[in-house]
Amino acid sequence: MKKWLVTILTAVLVLSSLTVALADNGRHLGHKKQAKKLELGVEVLLNDQKELIEGKRVGLITNPTGVDQDLNSIVDLLYNDPDVELTALYGPEHGVRGSAQAGGYVESYIDEETGLPVYSLYGSTKKPTPEMLENVDVLLFDIQDVGTRFYTYIYTMAYAMEAAAENDIPFIVLDRPNPISGVDVEGPVLDPDYSSFVGMYPIPLRHGMTVGELAKLFNNEFNIGADLTVVEMKHWKRDMFYEDTGLEFVPPSPNMPTEDTALVYPGAALIEGTNVSEGRGTTRPFEFIGAPFINSTDLAAELNSLDLPGVKFRAASFTPTFSKHAGKLTHGIQIHVTDKEDYNAVETGLYIVKTIHDMYPEDFEFRAENSAGVSFFDLLVGNGWIRDAIEEGKSVEEIKAQWQDDLDQFMDVREQYLIY
Repeated sequence: MKKWLVTILTAVLVLSSLTVALADNGRHLGHKKQAKKLELGVEVLLNDQKELIEGKRVGLITNPTGVDQDLNSIVDLLYNDPDVELTALYGPEHGVRGSAQAGGYVESYIDEETGLPVYSLYGSTKKPTPEMLENVDVLLFDIQDVGTRFYTYIYTMAYAMEAAAENDIPFIVLDRPNPISGVDVEGPVLDPDYSSFVGMYPIPLRHGMTVGELAKLFNNEFNIGADLTVVEMKHWKRDMFYEDTGLEFVPPSPNMPTEDTALVYPGAALIEGTNVSEGRGTTRPFEFIGAPFINSTDLAAELNSLDLPGVKFRAASFTPTFSKHAGKLTHGIQIHVTDKEDYNAVETGLYIVKTIHDMYPEDFEFRAENSAGVSFFDLLVGNGWIRDAIEEGKSVEEIKAQWQDDLDQFMDVREQYLIY
């Protein structure tokens, strides 16, 4: 081939590569530019609505997720603001700095960075006492939720709203995105007889609401009666998953490390109510599921044969460092979500529980019942009949049909409290 032709072809290839790279970069920059428009509740508060807290003694309920888009902690933002008097901090499960494991007792203490008192809302009391609120004129709540009924932060918010109402203290929720979108709503509505700190109110497993919207619903539907203000986000859309926001993901708790974890959590966490590992003690909690008695290849093949929408299952083995089966080689599956919009987290979780139950009837167990005949699985799923249905051999489709009327009724109530 002549040298001049080689030179031309080379130049064309280089220009083509540059064009593709520039186009990709442009799309990337365009996404970042669009995402910049989204303003979190904390940013709207400080930029546009600071009069809500100026000249008042502020109590703050938060954890490591309480940051602005530049990852500045709301604790530092308020503490260093000359117009704001931050007087007390309140920590949910895992604490203000997120250092405690799931279910770990959290004590009250003095924060090293600010010297402020930190009152635990996951210790001897889950509800702020009058003594904890003595030096507070207004209570702020700024915590990232994950869109699932049994994640405890929303009940920390509810208890704090009750305390605020009882002590005539205004309550402000700084809104944040639902990381698994605000569109899809799934699962059974909680039976009030199964109310607990992993499910206080009759809402479905995947509620499709922001914390601000939930606060409004809790306040009105369940007669809390707080003097509630929701500082709304700007430019958040209901169909956004967290990756669409342009925000950095800060783990809300030690076993919620990624956006992928949050996506599978509404269904995969039902495994916590059984003797099967939900992947705690691994790098992929709630994505890894297994037990020493499971054959990974067989389970993956059986689950993949169901052809569930938006998900594939990979045979996987792992050794948890803590929690169930700690230190033991454990076999099972990894959940791979292939299409977030088609994926039904609760349905998938139920299929996993039922399939393992049916494949390993001699080894699989639901967690033991308490003195009232209630298993932890019942508290997670929000009723006692689903466990019975699985043990009776009913299909997941039959189970879903049984909860649909309650879910339809909730959707009508939910509609009244949607902000975005």
